[in-house]
Amino acid sequence: MAGELICFDDKHISVEQMQMSVDRILQCYIRNMTDPPSPLIEDYLWEAGFWYVAMIGRGCKLDPKLISALIERWRPETHTFHLPCRECTITLEDVRLQLGLPVDGDAVTGSIHSADWGVACYELLGAILDNINGGRIEMGWLRDTFPEPDDDSTELEKIRYARAYILQIIGGYLMLDLSRNLVHLRWLLKLVDFRAAGEFSWGSAVLATLYREMCGATRPTKAKIGGCLSLLQSWARFRFPFLRPRVDHPYTFPLITRWNHSASYARLPTCLEDIRLLLEQRSEAQFQWTPYEDPAIRAVIPDEYLQNPNAWHVNVPLVNFAIVEMHQSNRVLRQFGFRQPIPVAPEVLDDHHKIDLR
Repeated sequence: MAGELICFDDKHISVEQMQMSVDRILQCYIRNMTDPPSPLIEDYLWEAGFWYVAMIGRGCKLDPKLISALIERWRPETHTFHLPCRECTITLEDVRLQLGLPVDGDAVTGSIHSADWGVACYELLGAILDNINGGRIEMGWLRDTFPEPDDDSTELEKIRYARAYILQIIGGYLMLDLSRNLVHLRWLLKLVDFRAAGEFSWGSAVLATLYREMCGATRPTKAKIGGCLSLLQSWARFRFPFLRPRVDHPYTFPLITRWNHSASYARLPTCLEDIRLLLEQRSEAQFQWTPYEDPAIRAVIPDEYLQNPNAWHVNVPLVNFAIVEMHQSNRVLRQFGFRQPIPVAPEVLDDHHKIDLR
């Protein structure tokens, strides 16, 4: 009946809205870096843990239909995709090997309520823009204000440029929000000392943000999704061979860079319905539980990235300032060769999902 209301996750939506959401294609966004990092800031990127991820953000294209089909299978209660192959999810292992980010370290959190953003911006970047919107600044301002350093640049200028470059990576690629053009200065507070920044678990912060965005996008009234969608897309391509474009190029590290090369998309589904159908028909038989065991892939992963697998075999809360999301690795133990135990009751995350920084 026209005008009838349905209650969904404490939101009342109309029947018409529900029908429109059935074939919803989410708006997805990524801001690729235009240029590789200057060699003059390489040491700072290494210290802060952002060197590998700085090599990623060029040429990545998102497939909104693939991402939308995956979100239809996402369950906020368990942080897993429900598929014929059973439950599966993006884990800290995927973040570590796909993005090259540290996952074993301190939580990315702290108080931001007493921060004077204008002062912080000037002290750490040496410049300040006229409008700081609730602690957020425009990405375009960062790009225009901090040109690439040259041999005549002072050490302080190189440091400021490195901070601005990392902010662009965070706000445009790793943890972008729905504004598409703003990045919060809270990340800048973590870049005072690059060596100290390298002690943070940036990978868990990225995964927590992606989990939160996927959980929010399951609501039928949502039209956009943020977070590191290139990670979600690459995870799907490594796990589902039938959704993977053909790339005639050796694997490189971090593994997500595989999709920055020219690829053939022949015979891949191009509409939402076909992607759904393939997930239903083929995922049980063809899902790749351990894609990183491929010798060709193992050969390009640096040894230090494989030394402590316990860092991604844990059940822990992922913390990113006000975001708290559970990493439920026990629900995918089968992919690591362990015996699947009787599942415990899932975490109730409703209260956590209501927390934000506003």
